[in-house]
Amino acid sequence: MIESAKDLTSELLEADICIVGTGAAGIPLALELAESGQQVLLIESGNFKESKEVQALYEGEVVDEAMHCPSDKYRQRRFGGSTTIWGGRCMPFDPIDFEQRDYIPESGWPISYDDLVPFYVKANKYLEAGQYEYDARKAFDPPAAPMFKGYEGVTFSTEGLERFSRPTDVGKCYRDRIEKSSAIRCVTDLNVTYIQLQQDGSQVEHLNAKTLDGKRFKITANNFVLAMGGIEIPRLMLASRDVQKQGIGNDHDILGRFYMCHIAGNVGSLQINGPVSNVTHGYEVSPDGIYCRRRIQLKPNKQKELGVSNLVARLHFPKITDPSHKSGILSGLFMARRLISYEYSKRLKDGENSSIGLYLRHFWNILTGPVDTVKFLYHWLTKRTLAKRKFPSVILPNKNNNFSLEVHAEQIPLADSRITILEEKDTLGMPKVCIDWKYCKQDVELAEKTLKAFAEDISAQGIGEFKYDKQNFEHELLRFGAYGGHHIGATRMGDDPQTSVVDKNCQVHDINNLFIASCSVFPTSSQANPTLTITAMATRLADFLKGE
Repeated sequence: MIESAKDLTSELLEADICIVGTGAAGIPLALELAESGQQVLLIESGNFKESKEVQALYEGEVVDEAMHCPSDKYRQRRFGGSTTIWGGRCMPFDPIDFEQRDYIPESGWPISYDDLVPFYVKANKYLEAGQYEYDARKAFDPPAAPMFKGYEGVTFSTEGLERFSRPTDVGKCYRDRIEKSSAIRCVTDLNVTYIQLQQDGSQVEHLNAKTLDGKRFKITANNFVLAMGGIEIPRLMLASRDVQKQGIGNDHDILGRFYMCHIAGNVGSLQINGPVSNVTHGYEVSPDGIYCRRRIQLKPNKQKELGVSNLVARLHFPKITDPSHKSGILSGLFMARRLISYEYSKRLKDGENSSIGLYLRHFWNILTGPVDTVKFLYHWLTKRTLAKRKFPSVILPNKNNNFSLEVHAEQIPLADSRITILEEKDTLGMPKVCIDWKYCKQDVELAEKTLKAFAEDISAQGIGEFKYDKQNFEHELLRFGAYGGHHIGATRMGDDPQTSVVDKNCQVHDINNLFIASCSVFPTSSQANPTLTITAMATRLADFLKGE
């Protein structure tokens, strides 16, 4: 059942389990728990469409907007959460990500990769990413061609895959199941504003909630799960201060700290020797119809030898904003950038100037490449705009085997990279959020160390040559600051309450009925986008709560 809080007459909502948030964690968690016979209350701040008034509740302060996007971007406050706008990229974390690594400060999870594998399989199904197989040597039948012909992957792997969801909006995909479920009651248009603990602080007594038009509700349950995303969860916990004066779960000043995204940027020039047939570039389709893409990744044993963070690199086209690429397609994207959402247009505005000459050069590229442009537009219309399973991104035929590398790397957890709250309040009376994202020199140094090893490896094998500007490497790598909507680490998981917020079962330390389903519990960020792991962790939490 789904109903709006605006239509409810009772001010008391009750359930066995209350889940706050309907995104990649909340909806799969609710569906899993519904199978156990427990009554699930699913709370959503928004409704089924984007609302400026509701979205404005995300507004806050960012300490350095050159390094982090505004707090109301890259996330959605509506049914389906941020899966309503994500790109669909799925990949699991690697076994090494869960290990304690002496060369990565604050690393180590209280669970292992093997603990999560059964739930990754479930997550793949929920996100419609096909079978759980992320090795190109096993995923395709017949076997796919190598990424680089003749390359012997001793130091680096080129067989790791990204699999792409439709992309699945979990709200649209599972709305019908939730509406028909006798075990799930979903209430929309309702904002949780406070977590009220019992006076001894041992458990949650109830949640306070409000509608935008002023109606107030009390929510009671045996267990509560916060699944509102990696920024809103610490915000709510920090704002709930009557019993625990520093915020819930914050006795040791850990809540909101170790906030991570990813280190990501386009760097260097990779020239592969020989004909274009020597390179497998772009998307491949698996036997189960899933778009897949290869990455370049330093093997785990070599990561340990070099003492570097986990990093992947994808083959990418030249800088879009520079018309010297002479591509009518890229110039067309540049010219249409104002028609594209913020989340996907940010990189199209890099280094933008208002000179008429720049626009004329881009326009000339479009005029002189009409055939390629028309082919691209037809492909985009049929394979992206009108398709149910959408072609994931812009991929262009490469005519000279020259690429840049799109880097996506793990970030070192830093205690002073953090989320706090302000005195200023939103329309519901909640303190607004303040985001102070930081990176460190080690992030840059370890990424450069990995790419230097790659340059040496392909040169030694005669595959090609990779060059990058050592003087401007940090600028190129961090040109866009923190990567998008990956809000990781601010309620980190661990065995010790003095250094973490939740335990291995995602339960807030010493509060026996409060749990978190979000990438905010991840102690480290891996090389991977977090969505698949968010859903896997949510289904793992469901198994634990079924036992409870």
